[in-house]
This record gives sequence, C-alpha cells and structure tokens, in this order.
Amino acid sequence: MTALAILGVLLVAAALLFVVLPLARRHARSGESRSSVNVAVYRDQLRELESDLRAGTLAADHYEKARGEIEARLLEDLHGEHAAAETPRRSRAAVVAFGFGIPVCALAVYLAVGNPRALSPQTEAGSADHGLTGQQLQSLVDRLAARMKDNPEDAQGWAMLARSYAVLGRFRDSADAYAKAATRMPSDAQLLADYADALAMAQGRRLQGEPEKIIARALTADPNNIKALALAGTVAFDRKDYAGAVRHWERIGQLVPPGSEFADSLQASIAEARELGGLRPAPGKAPAAVAGAGSISGIAKLSPEFAGRVAPTDTVFVFARATEGPRMPLAVLRKQVRDLPVTFVLDDSMAMTPQMKLSGFSQVVVGARVSKAASANPQPGDLEGQSAPVKVGARGIAVVINTEVR
Repeated sequence: MTALAILGVLLVAAALLFVVLPLARRHARSGESRSSVNVAVYRDQLRELESDLRAGTLAADHYEKARGEIEARLLEDLHGEHAAAETPRRSRAAVVAFGFGIPVCALAVYLAVGNPRALSPQTEAGSADHGLTGQQLQSLVDRLAARMKDNPEDAQGWAMLARSYAVLGRFRDSADAYAKAATRMPSDAQLLADYADALAMAQGRRLQGEPEKIIARALTADPNNIKALALAGTVAFDRKDYAGAVRHWERIGQLVPPGSEFADSLQASIAEARELGGLRPAPGKAPAAVAGAGSISGIAKLSPEFAGRVAPTDTVFVFARATEGPRMPLAVLRKQVRDLPVTFVLDDSMAMTPQMKLSGFSQVVVGARVSKAASANPQPGDLEGQSAPVKVGARGIAVVINTEVR
C-alpha cells in the first residue's frame, strides 16, 4: 500500500511538473487566475459572435443560440473548477480537463457557428446539445449563483448568470442579475439591451417603462447596437409610432448586408410599419425578390380565433415537408407572431441538411406553427396550420394557423 501511495505521489508530481507549473508561471506573470483565463477565452469567442452579428453573417436567433452554447460550456468549466477545490483527486481531473478543454471548446464553437443545422432551435433551450438535462443545467446555474455571492464584483459572472437564468425562463432572476452586471458595466450596450429584454419578459413581455429607459441607455452607449435598435423599433411600433419604428429598423438595415435572412425579415417588418403608418416607401428601394423554380412562396397568417392566445414575440416556423418520405422539414423560415401575416419564400438555402433540399422533391406540404417555447419540435399547446399538397415551384400558397397541437 505504501509503495502504491509513493508511486501515486510521483505520478501526481510528474503531472504537476508538466501541466500545473507552466500554467502557474503564466498566471504569475499575468496575474490571472485559471478562472480568469477561462472567462477571457470565452469572452473572445463571444466577441467573435457579436462581430459576426454586426457583419450580418450570423442571424440574431443563431447568435443567441451560439452564445447560449458558449455560456453553457463555461458553466461546466466553472463547475469543474469549483469541484477541483474540494479534493486532490478532483484537482488532477480539473487540470487535465483544463488542458484539453479550451481547444475542444474552440472546435465545438467553430462547428456550431459554421453549421446552420447546429444553430437550429432545440428543445430544453439547447441543453441536449451539451449532454445536459434540464436538472443538470439548473444545478450548474445554482452553483454559479453561489459562486457570485463570494465574487459580487465579477461583472462578467453576473452577466453569465443572467443569461443562464433567461435560458431557464427565470426572467425576474435574470433581470436582477443583469441589474448587478449593468451597475458594474454601465456602458456595455449589448449587456444593457439584454437587460431590457429580460426585464420586459419578466413584466409580461412589455417593453414600456423601465425596459424602454434601459434601451435608451444602450443606444447612448452604442447607437449602432443591433439588438438595442431592434428593441427600440419594437417600442415605437407598439406605441403606434410607426415612423419611429421604421427609423430604428432602417438604421439596422445600414449595418447588415442586404439579402441575408435577417435583412429580409427586417424589410418585412419595415414594410408592415410603413403600411400601418401610411408612410411612403423609401425611395430607391428595390422590389422584393421572387421565388425561383426550386422554391415555393405564399402567405402564412393566424386565424382570428387564436389572436388572444399568442404574444407578439412568440416564434413562428414556416416550413415545407415532403408529402411522401421523411418528416424532416426540407426548408424552414423563422419569424415571430408580430410578423403575421407574413409573405414567405422557401428555397434550398433554408435546408436543414445538404441531402434534404426542396428542389429534390416534386410535391410538398407547407406548414406554419406558433411555438411559445421556440422549439423546432411540435409541443402540446402549439398552434399550427398546413396547406394541401402542392408542387415545388408553386406560388400564392395560403397557410392558415387554425389548429392546436394536442
């Protein structure tokens, strides 16, 4: 037993020499703890996502999804780091995990951002992508909350806790955590925009009042923050200030490349605001693109009998599915209830996999579904509707959302 113990000590010492000491030297030079290195790495990844969002190469919903994935990974790292302080054996495991974790996480984030299918909305707020159940994610978030009690000045930690609460649907807790983060980072426009969004959700999806003031602070900090501009436009739209809504949303149009999915959705919202406000179309605007031969187009709308059961920010999926064959959608377009009725064009660029494209089938069914959980999979209580079978290339398809999913 003694010999085994000595051998174990020697192995641990060797591991420390090759792994821990180089890290310790680096930390001694920079004054950073292991947790600060983790946070710095993930912060860089978040900055890259925000840069892609600004450039228009990443849609807003994809950005939120990828950011949630990065934060979930960091929560797992923080959990491992907390456990490492409890026993020497866990400490060795944490060191190994740290050594391999960063390149693995970097590769995972690259695959997530580079693969549109990986960015499709999933159940359990994306937790399945990390191998985490809802209970495990809740446990990680609770551990982070406990950690913040011992580190109340960690602004990034408060922001991460706030976003984690939002993923769990705990919007009041999320808003409280954002308030603590905003106190420590008062000029972070993205943080303020997220704070306003969470606070609005906590007060029944209403942006009026305090959320509106926070949005104004975000735009003062950065007049070009896309989320703050989008929220400001929504505030104006809800107030029936359609000219104000158009002004904010057209500002976003100057910040993202034309032709992207986000830009197309934005133009639809601008067109609706102009129509409701009796505003003239902007001069020099090109007409909307028409569908090609390998696509289908039409309009999706909500039955009036269900108008009182949805919120403007509920997610709407418009999709095409083969009449015969796999149930997987061949093309998916994501909108919100506020966009309804929405004129849609579905084509091969919206395919979930390269092997399953709209142009590869002759006949499809077009459906539209309202999902409060923003889940790609139908859930009881969702509202949906679908067309009769139509040929690919058809125009003027009408889809009425008039049935509840049981």
